[in-house]
Amino acid sequence: MRKIVINIVFALLGIAVGITILPSLWEIFGLAGIAFINNGYFDGLIGCIIFYFLSFLFVRPIMELNQKMEKYLNSRSPGWIIYGASFLIAGLVLANIISIPFYMMHNMFSNVIPVILMIVFGWIGFRMGTSRRNDWTNFSITKRNNKTNDKSDQIASEGEVTRRSAKKEFYPYKILDTSVIIDGRIHQLAETGFLEGKLMIPDFVVHELQLISDSSDSQKRERGRRGLDILNEMKMDQTINYETTTRDYDNIPEVDMKLLKLAKEIGGAVMTNDYNLSKVSEFQNVQVLNINELAKVLKPMILPGEAMTVKVIKEGTEREQGVAYLEDGTMVVVEEGKYFINKDVEVIVTSALQTDAGKMIFAKPKHSIHGIQEKSSAKENSNNHNGNNNHNGGNRNNGNRNRNNGNRNSNKNNSRNKRGEHRNGKKVR
Repeated sequence: MRKIVINIVFALLGIAVGITILPSLWEIFGLAGIAFINNGYFDGLIGCIIFYFLSFLFVRPIMELNQKMEKYLNSRSPGWIIYGASFLIAGLVLANIISIPFYMMHNMFSNVIPVILMIVFGWIGFRMGTSRRNDWTNFSITKRNNKTNDKSDQIASEGEVTRRSAKKEFYPYKILDTSVIIDGRIHQLAETGFLEGKLMIPDFVVHELQLISDSSDSQKRERGRRGLDILNEMKMDQTINYETTTRDYDNIPEVDMKLLKLAKEIGGAVMTNDYNLSKVSEFQNVQVLNINELAKVLKPMILPGEAMTVKVIKEGTEREQGVAYLEDGTMVVVEEGKYFINKDVEVIVTSALQTDAGKMIFAKPKHSIHGIQEKSSAKENSNNHNGNNNHNGGNRNNGNRNRNNGNRNSNKNNSRNKRGEHRNGKKVR
């Protein structure tokens, strides 16, 4: 169909060229007196035939140029096209107004200068509309806000109204980074409806995910496949408003720099979990949305004295401590928690500590009956053991004393007997 359109356009162009140029050629070659040749129908027919056959030479280059233009325009936002076309028309109108005096001059001035002015002013208008479209958008928003404020002032004159104005910036596109796609939380966040505008997924980000999924490293390969699965899930979800773009920057090798360049051109915000990319975006005045920072802000506030139920999963580093985790990954250190491992226990928060690695919560069991019983039984066993040892030791000491006393008594009796025998012997003599 496109080839036929190109052939028809060339044929019509040939008719116009034949009617305009061929009469002058007939005069040069001395054929102007021939009525059959020097007439508009013949000239138009000759030009149509010549340009029709010439069109076959230009069909392929024109179609390739058309595809490039379509690809380029499809990669642009609707706002870019609207502002560019509007200011282009304004530039052409201004060029025609300026060219009015030149139309009254010599043919050279009346034909050449207006064309040059239209090209120059049309290009200037197009560049003003596309390069500063964010300024024009903010200008229109400011005018609407001023009208709203005027209405509010009118209402305030009739009654009391409390109002505070704040700077409002709307980013129609949220450009997704590779890290935020692999993370997966963007899908649930988009389903909630908190994100305004469209999610934009550039083709160079999808290509990077494909390279990661083809990596020789098993962990990288798993991450890449997870990211592709998340994209497919978002594509099937009808509640998510997303858009893809084929725009690429061959002169920029890094994907992060491509994201920043794209965000500047379409007036979008970059969504990422990469800390370094966030800092570079802030430096280049590009709006960045970090899901990790959002999750950190949305964590529930834990105050001392609050009660919660946790499951102790392992022993702590200190004596009799247990470790549990909340749903958001916050670690809870439970005093006397070693007695409740693999059990749900209701605890009372005693304090919280914020570290570079995250937040730690210290708590103690609300009713630590099991721990007290075990500790008391352990103490009773140790006391009974010590008592038995003392009793046995006392019996041993008493036995030894009795033996010693018996030995002493026998020794005394023997000495007495010997003395008696000695005395009796003396008497006999």
